[in-house]
Amino acid sequence: MTKKPYLSVIIPFYNEVENIEELLKRVFEVLRGIGISFEVIAVDDGSSDGSTELLKRLKGNFKELRVVVFRRNFGQSAAMTAGFDLSRGKIVVTMDGDLQNDPRDIPRLVEAIEEGYDVVTGWRKDRKDALISRLLPSKVANWIIGKATGVRLHDYGCSLKAYRQEVAKNLLLYGDLHRFIPVLAELQGARIKEVVVTHHPRTRGKSKYGIGRTYRVLLDLILMLFFQKFATRPLQFFGLTGGIMFFFGLIIETYLAYIKLFLGKDIGNRPLLLLGILLFLSGLILFGIGLLAELIIRTYYEASGKRIYAIREIVE
Repeated sequence: MTKKPYLSVIIPFYNEVENIEELLKRVFEVLRGIGISFEVIAVDDGSSDGSTELLKRLKGNFKELRVVVFRRNFGQSAAMTAGFDLSRGKIVVTMDGDLQNDPRDIPRLVEAIEEGYDVVTGWRKDRKDALISRLLPSKVANWIIGKATGVRLHDYGCSLKAYRQEVAKNLLLYGDLHRFIPVLAELQGARIKEVVVTHHPRTRGKSKYGIGRTYRVLLDLILMLFFQKFATRPLQFFGLTGGIMFFFGLIIETYLAYIKLFLGKDIGNRPLLLLGILLFLSGLILFGIGLLAELIIRTYYEASGKRIYAIREIVE
């Protein structure tokens, strides 16, 4: 294991003891058949059903298997991030641990990366999931995300994806942002391709996702839109919004001051007075938040050494 592999396959597991052994057999059969060096990183995301013990036992059967065990359940985004951080391959592939992704699609994803793409994402065109609880909410979410972000894909939620190493290691995932990986990659200037992949129905174990995730996805979408436009210049968002509110509040208060001072009318019980004060103060507060956000962004980049750009290549 001293030589760096060409391909890293990352599989997060959470209470999938019924699927682990069969999935690993299929994955290793495919990877050993394509003739490239590889590693498989199994990330146990705090399982409580015996998945951890099974993965440790299977390590003896698969020399290319690396097992990462979390102290508790941190979520799929955290599991994928751990896999990205520990991966050593020039190409990185992620997939689910529930036997619904087909390992035989991995070579096609790798070929697309070798064609020059930075991220290749699977499209479960013939998806085998429940219509009401999974399929319909996913279609709606995919349409909304594509329209809002401009990154048009049929299937954002497919975990079967391939990445160039430099793209994967620069993805910062938390919460449920793994669904928005194409958007995060696009912010780096990544070239993205979508490939139709096989999808199998779940036959063993219990799904960890349902219709209840829809609202959380919408909240994350708002975050993505902010990332796309204002992540490195928050003052332009807060300052513009605050400036508009401040301006209208000032107009209202000026108008009311004119009525009071020059026309002698009472303005104390007018709702417009409270609205003007609210807009005026809210505008000042938002502008202040924008300034603080600018300081935080500057401190973050200076302290972490990160850059606001991503270089594809240098020709000398």
